[in-house]
Order: sequence, then C-alpha cells, then structure tokens
Amino acid sequence: MTPATVGGQAAGLLYRTVPRQRSRTMANGHQDRVTTPKLSVVITCWNYEAYVSRAIRSVVSQGHDDCELVVIDDGSTDRSWEVISREGVTAYRTENRGQRAACLYGLDHTQAPFVLFLDADDELVPGSLATIIAALDERVAKLQFPLIQIDRDGNVTDANDPSLGTFRSSLTLADRVLRTGVYTTPPTSGNVFRRDVCEYLREVDYDRAVDGVILFVAPFLGDVVGLSQQLGRYRVHDRNDSGLGRPLSAESLRRDIRRFVDRTDHLRRILERSGRAAELVAPEQTYYYLEHSYYLAIVDGQRVSLGNLGRLLGALWRECYPAKTKARLTAYYLITSALPNERARRAIGYRLESGRRSAMGLLRSLL
Repeated sequence: MTPATVGGQAAGLLYRTVPRQRSRTMANGHQDRVTTPKLSVVITCWNYEAYVSRAIRSVVSQGHDDCELVVIDDGSTDRSWEVISREGVTAYRTENRGQRAACLYGLDHTQAPFVLFLDADDELVPGSLATIIAALDERVAKLQFPLIQIDRDGNVTDANDPSLGTFRSSLTLADRVLRTGVYTTPPTSGNVFRRDVCEYLREVDYDRAVDGVILFVAPFLGDVVGLSQQLGRYRVHDRNDSGLGRPLSAESLRRDIRRFVDRTDHLRRILERSGRAAELVAPEQTYYYLEHSYYLAIVDGQRVSLGNLGRLLGALWRECYPAKTKARLTAYYLITSALPNERARRAIGYRLESGRRSAMGLLRSLL
C-alpha cells in the first residue's frame, strides 16, 4: 500500500495501476518481506470524488501487511479518478458497468482468500483490519460487523446497531434462509467473504449490485461469523443505493421487491446443486416480500385488504423476532392500515428512514 508509478491501457478497458510492492522499508532502514495477504479490500467508486480518498486512507493508514488494497473507478465522470490517482495505491479505471462488474474486476486483480468490498463513500475504523483478520479461518464463508451511520459530512447519526451481535453459525442461519429468505446482515461494507463465495457473483445477470445472493448462500458454504464491534462507517446521503437518505418512492420499493424475487430464484438454482432447493420458501410467502408489498400498496394510494394484512401479520409472527418486537410491529401495521393514505405514507417514510426510531418520533411524523 505504498506509492509507485502509474500508466496503461489494455483490453478495451481504461486503467492505470500501481504495482503492488512486495516489501517495505522499516524504521531502521532494513527491508521486511511482506507476507502473502489474507484479506483483499476492493474499493469501488462511481462519482464519489468527495468521499473516495477517505475510504482509501481508512485502509492505508492501518498499515496492515496482511491486507492488499485495490481501487476500481467504474468510469466516473467527476474528478474521482484524479483523486484516486493522488493516493498512490493500486488502482484501475474501467468503463462504467456497475458495482458488480467493478467488484469482479477487483476480485480478478487481487489474490487474498478473503475479500471485503468497501463502498467508496464508506470507511473502516482504525484497528478494524487486525480485528477482522484475527477472526478469519478456512471454515469461515462470511464475516459481518455493524457499521456506524454517518452523514455526508462524517458526523455520527446513529452509533448503535442492536440487531447484530457476536456469533458463529452456519446451520442455524441456513435454516433461517430456507424458512424466511433472509437473515440480519449489514450493508455491503460490513461484510467479508471467502473468495469462492464471491464467485457466485459471476452468475448474476439481474442486478448491478453485490449485496445480494452471496450474502444468503454463504451459510450453505461455511460458517458465518458475526462481530459486535462497529468496525466501519456507513455514510447515509441522497445517493445511497439502499434508498436510505432518499425520499420514499414506489419505484424504489418495486425495485427492492424485484431484486428479492430474482435473488431468491437464483439461490434456488444454486441449492438445486446440493438437493436443497425444495426446502427454500417461495418469495411471495416471506415476511420481507409481504412487508414491502404492504408499503408499496400504501405508497401507491391503495387500501390494504384484510387478507393481505392478515398474511403479513402471519408471516411476522413466524419470524424469530422477540415477542415485544412482533407486538410493536403488529400495532404499527394495524394503525397504518387504518390511517388516511397521506398519514400512512408519512408513517412508512419514518419507519424506513435511517437512524433510531421511537413511538414519539412516529407520532411527530404523523403530525
């Protein structure tokens, strides 16, 4: 992760690269051989000139020899490539083909057995690489950790994420995926994947993002390790692909539902290879699908039928949430289904926005 020269164009892809340096100079002037990296960090960037240098420096500043870094500029039209070039790291500039293609390009230009895809608007916290690497072994298919939410200026907006904890599991999470189609997992920058898990991204032809099928196939390929330490910062602003920080829209809800259905169908095809496809729930029966369809109906100005509301509540109570959470959500759905459409939309917008939520906050959103 030290500066070197740049230059180049090949195979129809614009790129420049800084050759990885295999040794570093110690304080005493002697050369210390760098060990083979255990973790690759791939930063993908598209028009994030305001943030990408912070992402790069959050990795480089940790000076961890077990980590290799590569930055992929996905055909940015702003000054992102200029900013990246000044950082003196291994970097490539490709034609714009989306996050998944950029991540695969980075995967092909790294060698470590584990990979972290760090979004260019996010950051790692000091000391995170040592913590992550210490928790990795050959049986780990995925490692995850919570992220501190920050705003566009880097100010902390939510420092606590109670939904993630310390665990190591495979069978339990695999069973949860089969029954519900999901399990609790952080955004892209809060996940580390074993390299063979990432290979399933090459089969994806329905999505430009990477936080999809590899999250949910991982428990079938090895252990999933959860860390409770907040090892990264997740920037919430008006260009988040997740929709956080942007106004609620029917278009984004439809996209999320379509992604979920496509991802579940892809997971079913993968599980056919091990004979477990028949165990996977149909997407239309899951809580995720029914909840998002409920939101979409209200945003579209429709009245939610009693039948659809009953199916949603039934799916909710089959989830592994605490009873208090189920009771609160039941009350929320019953109230919003009875509200005038405009107020119901406000209540949904409040529930889907980032940061902490409370009954008082919900009441203020309605008023």
